[in-house]
Amino acid sequence: MSDQKNNKVVEIYTDGACKGNPGVGGWGAYLYYADKEQELFGGEPLTTNNRMELLAAIRALEALKKPCKVHLYTDSQYVQKGISEWLSNWKSRNWRTANKKPVKNDDLWKQLDQLTQQHDIEWFWVRGHSGDAGNERADQLANRGVEMILTEN
Repeated sequence: MSDQKNNKVVEIYTDGACKGNPGVGGWGAYLYYADKEQELFGGEPLTTNNRMELLAAIRALEALKKPCKVHLYTDSQYVQKGISEWLSNWKSRNWRTANKKPVKNDDLWKQLDQLTQQHDIEWFWVRGHSGDAGNERADQLANRGVEMILTEN
């Protein structure tokens, strides 16, 4: 996990998982602030990996009770580039891509966009499955979300 564990920054690690794509999916988020930790996870019976990656970030930000400075780590370039590079253009084109096609997962992108307005967020991409402790924990939580759905059905 990052060395920036001061009590002024909420550190969030998010991940999504999918067994089949589309298939049974799970999302996970690990939040760290000062000496407090929170683990969140859930899943859906028929979804995509990208939707789970987005939902992990959404659920993590929803868990914050007041505006915060956040360092959000994701192993999804789709989420990191989407929020940092593509979102403003999608919005200016009325949720259309450069090819004039509807933006996929725009329902979740709109939710994420709303939540980002409430916080001061720095987005970081980390390589998945490379030993980053926070990312590994988020991955485990996402897989718990998948297992939860599988055992329900």
